[in-house]
Amino acid sequence: MASVKQIVCLANSRKLTGRCIAGREWNAECSLGEWIRPVSKRENQEVSEHERQYRDGSDPRVLDIVRVPVIKPQPEEWQTENWLLDPDRYWQRAGRYPWWNLRELLDPPEPLWLDGFRTYSGRNDKVPLEHLANVSTSLRLIHVDRLELAVFAPGEAFGSSKRRVQGRFSHAGADYRLWVTDPGCERTYLGKLDGSYALGARFLTISLGEPYGDAAYKLIAAVIAEDDGGSGAAG
Repeated sequence: MASVKQIVCLANSRKLTGRCIAGREWNAECSLGEWIRPVSKRENQEVSEHERQYRDGSDPRVLDIVRVPVIKPQPEEWQTENWLLDPDRYWQRAGRYPWWNLRELLDPPEPLWLDGFRTYSGRNDKVPLEHLANVSTSLRLIHVDRLELAVFAPGEAFGSSKRRVQGRFSHAGADYRLWVTDPGCERTYLGKLDGSYALGARFLTISLGEPYGDAAYKLIAAVIAEDDGGSGAAG
């Protein structure tokens, strides 16, 4: 039966031809609930611009309080937060969540699922498929004291000039190097020269994505600055 989930939007990140939207449920009594990820019926479940827009055609921003029409829970293995969206109804902006209160939404400061596995350019950035049976969630909001963003072409040695943005940080005693899928952050830093950019404290939404090859990959779905309320489009 169709219903509405009200969430604090904590990610509006790039995913194939659409977006991955996610947030914490925020009910009428202004109390915090579980993570919610609205998904479509497509094979890879990305949310199109048409499906996620407000009545005025605008896009949800990180920290918007959003009323999302949903049809039913649609958990997928470790992505237990998934809900099938209703594509025939508009989303509704119900307000803004204050960035200065984001600490109330933080998940416990634990390692990001399973560490010890890495890609060529990453660090602690993937979970092999054979270990996913022990994973029951796929979204985290964390706070880091220092974030470094590196802009480079990871496949340059193999003939690819495509540049990407990678976030480097420490959390719960481990070091991470994860790709950024926050569109606003990507646009800003891909407009700069290759190199490393040291930032101060940040809130980060981390997502454990769908399988690709032999693993699921950890991604920085949103970068939220403490002093500006975030980029407005996260990943």
